[in-house]
Amino acid sequence: MPRTTATTAPTPAAVPRRGRPRDAGRDRALLDATLAVLGESGYAALTTAAVAARAGTSTATLYRRWSSKEDLVIAAATTYSEGLDVDTDTGGVEGDLRALLRDKAAALTGEGGRVLRALIGEATHNTALAEALTAAVLAPVHRRIGGIVRRAVARGEIPPPADTDLLGDVVVGPIVSHFFLTARLPDQVDPATAEATADRLLPFALRALGGQVF
Repeated sequence: MPRTTATTAPTPAAVPRRGRPRDAGRDRALLDATLAVLGESGYAALTTAAVAARAGTSTATLYRRWSSKEDLVIAAATTYSEGLDVDTDTGGVEGDLRALLRDKAAALTGEGGRVLRALIGEATHNTALAEALTAAVLAPVHRRIGGIVRRAVARGEIPPPADTDLLGDVVVGPIVSHFFLTARLPDQVDPATAEATADRLLPFALRALGGQVF
């Protein structure tokens, strides 16, 4: 009977990756274009063709990144949160709250405010978009308020709150109501007016946290 010898199968050569790496700059251009078109036209009238044209690219390039208009808008909404949870430790609860309210007022007015109003309108009957807005807009603010509260409690400026999440709604709710539940459109509010409104609301927010108003 002839002897057989074991042979080692050759190791397959590594398969080179095909295609060019994804261009982060083009991704950002498409997301910025989405926010711009959304602010001008609203969600219902937004088209991927209009977004691609604004970004200076093709719809084929857009669809290689996002499979639908909804996915594109959700991704753009997520970019809206950039900077909203950047905490500012001023050394005192009053200064921390003032910085938060001014940042929130700036986010709710101007071009950003117009975009956010369009998104909120669509989110009332679009669960995926509503969840994306919660993660992109509400969650960062709640995290920031949580940090403000923890520092204020540690300094002895306020008593520990029973419900920090609910407290976050109490703090930012009035400023959202002021800018969104009025006839004046967010992009008609100039930065100085937005900041002045935030400062007017500061004593009420401070009282909500249990701080002293002087």
